[in-house]
Amino acid sequence: MKAGGHPDPPAAGARLRGVPGPRFAGCPGPERPRLDKLGVKPGARVALVGHRDAAFRRELLARTRDVSEGRLRRGSDLIFFAVKGPAALARLATLQRAIQRDGAIWVLWPKGRKEIKEDLIRDAALRHGLVDVKVVAYSETLSGLKLVIPVAKR
Repeated sequence: MKAGGHPDPPAAGARLRGVPGPRFAGCPGPERPRLDKLGVKPGARVALVGHRDAAFRRELLARTRDVSEGRLRRGSDLIFFAVKGPAALARLATLQRAIQRDGAIWVLWPKGRKEIKEDLIRDAALRHGLVDVKVVAYSETLSGLKLVIPVAKR
């Protein structure tokens, strides 16, 4: 406690809200759970396509029981789609048909790769009638771009 009864400020990197869940890499400020930042709501229908991350799956299952792994599910609220190169982006049309009209596709790709970059993903999204609305440092090794159907086409 400081003089006058004021509490000491929190230490750098301290959790201010005490909420579990990994932080996004390099994000300063109060911690929010990763699922909140990604827009995962309780009860959401989520599909993991090409994304094998046991810790993330456990996070998801704590928020929603409606999680499928490895295959698409019609009417998904969110699809987390991991890609390693540009060829996989041809699947965006199929993924778009699987999401709710107000749903989203998170494309996750390895950071620092020359063959797959944010602009390449954005261009592929536009070709498939999708637009990007958010980019995140999903983890220490992956970036993420959130794609949605434009409001005018919903």
